[in-house]
Amino acid sequence: MSCILLLVLVGVLSLAWLLGRRRRREGEPPLIQGWIPYLGKALDFRLDSQAFLKNNQEKYGDVFTVYIAGKYMTFIMNPLMYPSIMKYGRQLDFHEFADQVAPATFGYPAVGSGRFPEMGDQIQRSFRLLQGENLVLLAECMMANLNLVLRQDFLGGEGERGTGVVGMGWSTGGLYDFCNSVMFEATFLTLYGMPAPARRHSDMATLRHHFTKFDDMFPLLVGRIPIWLLGRTKAVRETLIRYFLPQRMMCWSNTSQFIARRAEVLEQYDTLSDTDKAAHHFAILWASVGNTVPATFWALYYLINQKDALQAVRNELHQVLKLPEAQGPQQPEVIVSKEQLDQLLLMDSAVNESLRLSSASMNIRVAQEDFSLRLDEERSAPVRKGDVIALYPQTMHMDPEIFTDPETYKYDRFIEGGREKTDFFKHGQRLKYYRMPFGSGSSMCPGRFFAINEIKQFLCLLLLYLDLEMAQGQEKAQLDNSRAGLGILLPTKDVRFCYRIR
Repeated sequence: MSCILLLVLVGVLSLAWLLGRRRRREGEPPLIQGWIPYLGKALDFRLDSQAFLKNNQEKYGDVFTVYIAGKYMTFIMNPLMYPSIMKYGRQLDFHEFADQVAPATFGYPAVGSGRFPEMGDQIQRSFRLLQGENLVLLAECMMANLNLVLRQDFLGGEGERGTGVVGMGWSTGGLYDFCNSVMFEATFLTLYGMPAPARRHSDMATLRHHFTKFDDMFPLLVGRIPIWLLGRTKAVRETLIRYFLPQRMMCWSNTSQFIARRAEVLEQYDTLSDTDKAAHHFAILWASVGNTVPATFWALYYLINQKDALQAVRNELHQVLKLPEAQGPQQPEVIVSKEQLDQLLLMDSAVNESLRLSSASMNIRVAQEDFSLRLDEERSAPVRKGDVIALYPQTMHMDPEIFTDPETYKYDRFIEGGREKTDFFKHGQRLKYYRMPFGSGSSMCPGRFFAINEIKQFLCLLLLYLDLEMAQGQEKAQLDNSRAGLGILLPTKDVRFCYRIR
């Protein structure tokens, strides 16, 4: 009987949805709604976002509106139109969307609710501590922590974690697990500090395990699926939040200026509970490693799979550091300064190329009013208040008119004449935006410089300390499209690699 009632209820809701759904007005972009209440075309988008958008572009042109998970999203598919979109800072706002999604995802009260005057501005200013001259100290700390974790866990130290020996000094393990283990802890130590008097947190593996469980559910949380429908996700999130309670963080030393400043800001608001403050810090942990770990994986994966790329980047590294060919971990710790990192142009190109191939971020703005959105000199489109304007750079990254053989990894794609290549064209016109793994405008990731630096530092140490090969007899790593729109795509499964001390 209950099943019959449920079917009737679903039928009534579906009928109400079909009768009450939006009608396209004159002049508005083509409207694609689907037939599933609330979800609309969300399932099609999640299945293969790139193919879904390209197919609709072929049918409807460069601008069209799609109903996805309760939102009407107008996609701008022509990158030549991107600069026009950036000019509408007053009418198109990113922070409204972020202030809706982040609190529900990470479990803290909305910053823009009016309960916390000026908090949003102070938090935004704190991100400056991840940029400019502050990067020098962050780079020094990150280098020390990468050396610490690598040497102790993988290079013959007291906690060596090599998962198998394949002969001639080679060890083998999962490449994603390796990158996750090292980058997660080194980033944590750099930002949040260490437990005095120890140098490492004893429960880091447990924290990383819980983080992975939460991260698996992250796309559903961002998609507004209630957390109580996601099994133990709420309990896992509460465990992660408790790790950052103020009384615990007070015992950590060498905390970065960035985290220290955010803690100061949060302490100004008596209406924030200790759990709320901890949830803010947990959100920063996700922002710090949620995309950086998979980005590190793809950067290393592509290098190992292309021997000439690996050797070229390694040669550049030795030239910049002026080191002998062999620099094993038995030698004094290698320190790569911020200045030296900036000289590694070939490595920078290789990292940017892996980001081009693996990023699937969506740049989102919410319309604050009804207005006419000027797309170029000839075209404009009416936009309704509350609608979402979306840029999906992956379609640009994979455009053969912009990037020759776009599905092929070319480590030197962004180098020309010994300098960074910045000239890329669409329809014969030079693009202002041609590579956008970190967003754009007001939604651009404020920690992008720190992220690129730590990926390059990780690669530096591995190329100096280790010989690297992919294990034989396995399929190539594939992108997991379930996180489309959220940043760097994870691999569908881990792949095994082999390494030995040089």
